[in-house]
Amino acid sequence: MDLDVLRHGNFSQLGEAITDWEKMTKDLATLKEDARRKLKGAADKASWAGVNAQVSREFIDKTAQEFADAHTQADSITKILKDTRGELIGYRDELNDTLERVPYKYCTVIDTGHGTFTVTGNPRPDWASDPSGETSAVSQKDVDDLRNEIQRILNKATESDNTAAKALKLLVDQAKYGFSSAHYENRDEAAEAVADADRMAKILAKNPHDVTTTELASLNSTLAKYKNDPLFAEEFATQVGPKKVLTFWAGIADPYQGTYDPDRAKQAKQLQKNLGTTIGLATLSDSDKMESWEKQMIKLGPDQLGIDDASNPTGYAVMSNLMRFGDYDDQFLNDYGDKLLAYDKKVNGEGINLWVNNANQGDLNYWGYKNDRGRDPVTGFLEALGHNPDASTQFFAQPDGTGDTVNKDSEVNDHLKFLTKERVWVSDTTLDGKHDYIAGRDSLGRALEAATTGYSADASAKDVVAGDRRTAATAGVMEQVVYLYGGQDGPKMLHDQPELADSLGKMGGAYIDDIDYELSGIGDHGKDGAEFPARYAGRARFGNQGAIDFLSVLGQDENSHKVVTTAQHFYTLSMLDAHPPTSDANMDHARDIMTVGAESRGILDNSRVQQAETTYGENSEEANKALGRSADWKKLMVGAVVAGGVAAVPLPGSTAAALFIAPLAADTVTDAANTLLGQEIDKATDDAESDPLVPSQMTSREFYGQGVDDLGSTYDSYFKDHPQARNKADEQQWVQEVKSSYLGTGSHENDYRGRPPYKD
Repeated sequence: MDLDVLRHGNFSQLGEAITDWEKMTKDLATLKEDARRKLKGAADKASWAGVNAQVSREFIDKTAQEFADAHTQADSITKILKDTRGELIGYRDELNDTLERVPYKYCTVIDTGHGTFTVTGNPRPDWASDPSGETSAVSQKDVDDLRNEIQRILNKATESDNTAAKALKLLVDQAKYGFSSAHYENRDEAAEAVADADRMAKILAKNPHDVTTTELASLNSTLAKYKNDPLFAEEFATQVGPKKVLTFWAGIADPYQGTYDPDRAKQAKQLQKNLGTTIGLATLSDSDKMESWEKQMIKLGPDQLGIDDASNPTGYAVMSNLMRFGDYDDQFLNDYGDKLLAYDKKVNGEGINLWVNNANQGDLNYWGYKNDRGRDPVTGFLEALGHNPDASTQFFAQPDGTGDTVNKDSEVNDHLKFLTKERVWVSDTTLDGKHDYIAGRDSLGRALEAATTGYSADASAKDVVAGDRRTAATAGVMEQVVYLYGGQDGPKMLHDQPELADSLGKMGGAYIDDIDYELSGIGDHGKDGAEFPARYAGRARFGNQGAIDFLSVLGQDENSHKVVTTAQHFYTLSMLDAHPPTSDANMDHARDIMTVGAESRGILDNSRVQQAETTYGENSEEANKALGRSADWKKLMVGAVVAGGVAAVPLPGSTAAALFIAPLAADTVTDAANTLLGQEIDKATDDAESDPLVPSQMTSREFYGQGVDDLGSTYDSYFKDHPQARNKADEQQWVQEVKSSYLGTGSHENDYRGRPPYKD
């Protein structure tokens, strides 16, 4: 900053601008609150159906969020400007006060431009008669002290001005369209974030072998501190650069460099998460710098990095392990994935696997390392999709031109087809891991969970209270999954890809309402949209046979059978709660709900029996043990959280956040003690706490008997306080209809239209 600019600075115009920004911020606060309460609040309470239920509500939610972001950005700008103006006025006053102080006022200070200036001592009036020979009113020390003091003030003013300008530019460049959600209370806060980013970037500029464990700890704590700070993330990423991010992590992660240090390994594990999270946040910026950064990173993908660490890995191998964590830009993930799979197709299945082989000792993953060394970059990328639902839905999007249902391979997304039917997967476990386990297929299942449900694969029950996030796009992915795994090759695919079984069950459970709709007609005719209404625009369409086939395949696996059976039970109970037997119209609804629910349960149970008997032998001890475990599905109801028209059901025995989502009747009130659904959840919880004895073995006869008894219990509960309605239902032979629907459908290919059990 030039001396005269500060000395004669008139900040009145900046003050006027701040006043305008303050008014803008105040007005936007009002608009934000109106959007939240009136616009979004009304939309949340509205009983919309069809297109309005999804498209309009989603548009309103985004609009309300834009008002919130606009207020946040305006507030940050106002506070940074106000703080900076106050600092500059303070430095101006300090400068002028200094120039007026004795002995400095006897000096001449001249601005020489470009931030430079001169200081000289003025001549004394009596210098000619002074016997000492001193010609100046001040000493050279005074001149030097003044010069230093002015320089200090100018440096501080320049820092204030420059850091404010940089923060404001970063803030505004974050979003080309719309507004940034980054928020700062003052210039110091924003400047500190940028300065800390630059300081951490200097650590990454070093040779990773020279970085101390203490520096790694500092890096981790700082990255964690700013994990939600967009300005920090962008400044850090752009200062480091794409290639250095890769070479640094490869050097830190390589366990074969030097003596093993458990503290360093602990820091390295955290760095993988913190670095991935920070880089992901940086990709959300729309600035030109970050767009260039992302293109460079993708370009580095297929090439080896030219380093001695981690078996000289490719860019894909390193970046895919970092992106296991964090929220990444959807377009970046899709562009990255397109290039990665195109490259993978060229080398996959030809002789020695490019990624997983004895020559490649580049272990770049510290999370779940025993069963996933991180050598296959497709695994890490799919993990990223599992954490980024919108990106995953786009990556597996249904091809254009597909009809109402997916009926042929050409209507399946190329990425999905390659990963499920064509790619050669290789186990990437350590000697201590599960020898036959394929981590990549488990990650594929998680990516598809995200793509079909709209939630991260590791979402918590607290996250899911936002409600149903399915859309026409997520349904488009689900239709392809049903076509693939409900198809003729479905039983073999499920058997050969056991890591996907739990995910397929979760996906089936999340779409049980659409599956029931497909079962409600006679073939593909007479389906009842009134009884089984669409919960979102563009509901999934599987066809009657497609739904039956998919259920019959899911029933073959113990885990997927439990999840979908539980989801069906939740959905049936919620629909009955929504249609109590208080009117003929409600009873008509309930009749169809019970009948279709029984058919769905029948397909699942019959398939489970057939597969157990085929795998272990009819009436064998092992088959009976398998059925005994499958009959214990109600334990999954424990801990269910119901809100927003869905049930979030935690899966027991998982160390990570794991749950499945079941759709419910939109208007179900689940916190009332007298609802069927609430009573069933409470009963399951009480049974679990009392630890009742569950049969360790169960014959197929007993297994079907329990299925019928479950349906009968629901029937009794529905009519418990309505004896006249029960009499009417009995006269109309509801009992016979429900039993026939349960016992008359299954997985026998010829007799009951489902897929046959898998045979080796």
